[in-house]
Amino acid sequence: MSSRKFDLFVPGRLCIIGEHSDWAGIHRMTNADIVPGQAIVTGIEQGIYATVEKADNFIVESPLAMYHGEALNCEMDTDKLLDVAYKGGFFSYVAGVASYVSENYHVEGLKITITKMDLPIKSGLSSSAAICVLVARAFNRMYNLHLNTMGEMRIAYSGEQRTPSRCGRLDQACAYGVNPVRMYFDGTEISVKTLTVKIPLYFVVANLNAGKDTVKILADLNKCFPFAQNDTEKSVQEALGRDNVVFIDKACDAIERGDVKALGQIMNEFQGNFDKKVAPACPDQLTAPVLHEVLEDEMIKSLSYGAKGVGSQGDGTVQFLAKDEESQKKIIEYLKDVKNMEGFPLTLKPKKAVRKAIIPVAGFGTRLFPATKAIKKDFFPILDTDGILKPVLLILLEQLVEADIEDICLVIGEEERPLYDMFFARLSSENYDKLSDEKKQYQNLLMSLANRITYVYQKERKGFGHAVYQCRDFTNDEPVLLLLGDMIYRSNTSQNCMQQMIDAYENCGLPMISMHTVDPEEVVHYGIMHGQWENNDQRLLKLDQISEKPTVDYAREYLNVPSKDSDENYYAVFGQYILTSEVFDHLEKNIKNNLLENNEIQLTTALDQTRADIGMVGFVIDGKSYDVGLPEEYVKTVSSYNKD
Repeated sequence: MSSRKFDLFVPGRLCIIGEHSDWAGIHRMTNADIVPGQAIVTGIEQGIYATVEKADNFIVESPLAMYHGEALNCEMDTDKLLDVAYKGGFFSYVAGVASYVSENYHVEGLKITITKMDLPIKSGLSSSAAICVLVARAFNRMYNLHLNTMGEMRIAYSGEQRTPSRCGRLDQACAYGVNPVRMYFDGTEISVKTLTVKIPLYFVVANLNAGKDTVKILADLNKCFPFAQNDTEKSVQEALGRDNVVFIDKACDAIERGDVKALGQIMNEFQGNFDKKVAPACPDQLTAPVLHEVLEDEMIKSLSYGAKGVGSQGDGTVQFLAKDEESQKKIIEYLKDVKNMEGFPLTLKPKKAVRKAIIPVAGFGTRLFPATKAIKKDFFPILDTDGILKPVLLILLEQLVEADIEDICLVIGEEERPLYDMFFARLSSENYDKLSDEKKQYQNLLMSLANRITYVYQKERKGFGHAVYQCRDFTNDEPVLLLLGDMIYRSNTSQNCMQQMIDAYENCGLPMISMHTVDPEEVVHYGIMHGQWENNDQRLLKLDQISEKPTVDYAREYLNVPSKDSDENYYAVFGQYILTSEVFDHLEKNIKNNLLENNEIQLTTALDQTRADIGMVGFVIDGKSYDVGLPEEYVKTVSSYNKD
């Protein structure tokens, strides 16, 4: 049995706006006049933590007191797992997912040890969906099932449907982590769009300590579908359909503009509309006196911009959008001291912006010798698109500045430092005066670029991964853009290639490798990636394999990624990466353990380790890369870069 072992975390989920629209949208299969459902959902900071390893059976256990020493140990047999799923209770969820995987995939067992759980149970935060997603993700990563995030959600949902419980389709949004997403529900079809948070959003979620009958709420509301028979049922369909879309549009706009006050007002309006149009269909549960008492509390209203019920609504759980972090703390304290209710914080923060870049340029440039005896290859001249002859390095630096990169780290040999100091230094007055006004501006640009640059020295030449690791302190655990020092880039759009990648990262938040297609015969020269498309435009690929310079036969059998444009595609590294702290963690371990490939520390190894641990995506750049590291490629670049 393999000794591979990894950790997983899956959060609970909070529906910010759009409750009930997921199942309502399913009724479009019968009545096409029903408006597709939409919801804004986010993972929360609390969730389920687990360690996963291979086993012969399917085992779920935990040392936590809340599980009272109980564990599940079942053969990886579909029927036996289904028997457990049908019985109900916590283990029914994990068994339901395992039974679905066993039935549809060729896998062995798993041992899942739940090490921590700070997610409240039965609070409208989908603890059941979280454990189902965790099991689906565990099988996917352990057995390389080639599932994207939506695929993991589908398995989690299908598994939970095998239990006495009945979850909604929006519950599995926890698979996207602590990040808000906009979900669309059209019949059985689901699509997801990630939302960008511009400023911190400080929520408080609290258990009302009252009670509600979720089964009755869902039963009564479902009576209003698929065809409304009276005014009450028409109002429910309007609220969960047309009205809901209006609220979702406004809320998404407020989130992406960073208008917290507007978002709070939309939450208040949504709750008012729900009370007016939906609650009459199930008045004994949705009148919710405890919920409304809290919503109208003057102290809480003074500390928040808005509030509403959570989940199926009723007297179950409430959410508040606090005015700031201090107000968030005060609401939690007030709920505890005055209302005897437990509240906990959820803070949605903007992802760390990519504001740093690394360019490794150390090395002699053996393949360009003897030219590199006179000039380093990153100073080789290229005629840029603006008609100015520039060193390769300057083209890269200008594009980084255009992409709003603030700090740039050059990895060089210590003996090379004087060359860079001289390049960025002030010209003598005599030479400066000879320049045209346009060229004088470039001299000023060079001097300003010097203020953005940090130098680190690669004292030992132990490979590309080793060179990148020298920048660990420079990154300060922030995401960082990595460029190759012997490649330059041209975009096909108004955004340069680096801007495209940074924007994509800010939407998904995972380590990222830029990609472009290559012919099958060329795969032997590249790192080739395989995975599943994450979105409909097929630019974001959830990676399940990174293969360094594979054979053509291997690539044809295992690395082909069909797309809407072609049945045969091979995606190679384009030459840009966004690295997170986890990549540097693996580089550090590999260096300490002297994990070498071809006597070098390889970046590809650390990337694949990171992919297996936390996930990684490939991004298709709309542009072209140009190689300046080989004589024949440099000649092609010189002749075509400013013309293509």
